[in-house]
Amino acid sequence: MTCTCGTLLLPSCADVAMSDRKQFNILSDDFLYSKTFPAYENFKSQTKLITGTSEYDNIVKIGYDIRDAINVYYANQGGEDPTENFQWEFALVDDDQTKNAWCMPGGKIAFYSGILPIAKNDDGIASIMGHEIAHAVARHSAERASRSILMDAGTYALQRFVLGASLTGYSRDLYNQLRQLGLELPFSRSQESEADYLGLIFMSLAGYNTEESYKVWERMKEDMGGKGPAEFWSTHPSPDNRINKLKEWIPTVKLQYPPISV
Repeated sequence: MTCTCGTLLLPSCADVAMSDRKQFNILSDDFLYSKTFPAYENFKSQTKLITGTSEYDNIVKIGYDIRDAINVYYANQGGEDPTENFQWEFALVDDDQTKNAWCMPGGKIAFYSGILPIAKNDDGIASIMGHEIAHAVARHSAERASRSILMDAGTYALQRFVLGASLTGYSRDLYNQLRQLGLELPFSRSQESEADYLGLIFMSLAGYNTEESYKVWERMKEDMGGKGPAEFWSTHPSPDNRINKLKEWIPTVKLQYPPISV
């Protein structure tokens, strides 16, 4: 795949982990970590957390299982481990109404107790965990921020050098909507799909049942009343799309990325 980022912003092109996709990135890991690590500490200090329970211990165990599998995989491959400088940490948030989990750059992870019934079992937790870790491994946050900086620069250039004036009123609203629908939302959905695929690899390497990955989304779809927002207007692929893709990927992932001894 050809990198079209140019040489003005160095070094801005790199391969995404376990992929031949090139990504544009102008933000270093050190810069991101300087922002996200304090933010994670602040989040924990202001959030009701669950600790010292079997549920919390299980979240941590599954997270470390995936971490260890990634480390061993890259050690065996002789490649650069994208998690080498991660400072892994896991939090279980006491919030039964929120069905969510996330991973900040650098391996700072949070699960909300409301997602556990959707996960249902260890394999379901591993599927969600793998997906969230995949966002950090693929440096999606840095990529989104870098693209946003680039698009803002493009907007400025359009107004300054092409139009000769600032966009206002209806023209500004139309431009922003076209930017969102034509660039931002499709890109966000592509990152989510990439995280689904990488997460599937990670849970397979760690020895978890990959079949549970699409069952998580079947349960999520049921929890949403059998439907979700239209994909065109959403930052995420539709549940049906994710279910079908995961089913399609599983045979190849199981063959190419079998459980690894750690």
